[in-house]
Amino acid sequence: QLQLVESGGGLVQPGGSLRLSCAASGFTLDYYAIGWFRQAPGKEREGVSCFSTSDDSTYYADSVKGRFTISRDNAKNTVYLQMNSLKPEDTAVYYCAVRDFMCVMTADFGSWGQGTQVTVSS
Repeated sequence: QLQLVESGGGLVQPGGSLRLSCAASGFTLDYYAIGWFRQAPGKEREGVSCFSTSDDSTYYADSVKGRFTISRDNAKNTVYLQMNSLKPEDTAVYYCAVRDFMCVMTADFGSWGQGTQVTVSS
């Protein structure tokens, strides 16, 4: 059974940092693209970042470039999203999901995790 579990969310002050984890079980992340998405109340879901294990390519939304970094730990079958210089507008539920091979953010992703809440507030 393919399963993704997110963790690492929480409450942080503006300018602070968090590291989110997306742990995969039931399958290996090889040959998948792992995407991070977020959804704030009343807003559409947004693709934030993606890591393609096929060619180690990455994607970042313009809103997070230079602040967020996506990475993978092969031994732990886990993908991380390091979030620095957090802003109140980063507040959302963050989800990870996978699709075959490449980071095409407009394509269908599957095996969605349950999400982890990130709140940036003073």
